[in-house]
Amino acid sequence: MGALFLPWTNLSATRQDVEDALNSLPSDEIARDAFTTGFLAWSGPVLLALAGLAVVLFGQRPAMRRNGLPHLWLITAAVSLVLMLLAWLGIGWQFSADVRDFLSQEGGVSFYGGLGRYLAMACGLVSFATATLDVRATRRR
Repeated sequence: MGALFLPWTNLSATRQDVEDALNSLPSDEIARDAFTTGFLAWSGPVLLALAGLAVVLFGQRPAMRRNGLPHLWLITAAVSLVLMLLAWLGIGWQFSADVRDFLSQEGGVSFYGGLGRYLAMACGLVSFATATLDVRATRRR
């Protein structure tokens, strides 16, 4: 959940005058967190955190594990990864078409993922891998 508050989208420019103008703007305009980036940015990590909470609370109960908790965890981890990937692919869509065209074509501004995006994606991959191993372990029993 802490990754939601770290920078998710950063702006940088190739031209020095535009880079200086970007540096003069407030930091929340240059580095946006997940909540100001949009629904796809925060929905995946929040879904992953809810699944993690369910696994922590109910994971030690054999009846819950037999009734599909590992499978629910695997599906939730996969859906959250897809949501985060879609958010990454649509990184520029958080700006309107006019602003996006102006920034990229006129100003030479590019959009790139911040630390929060990388951290959330890493957590999602670890959760997916662990859930996969848990489902395989459940099948063996």
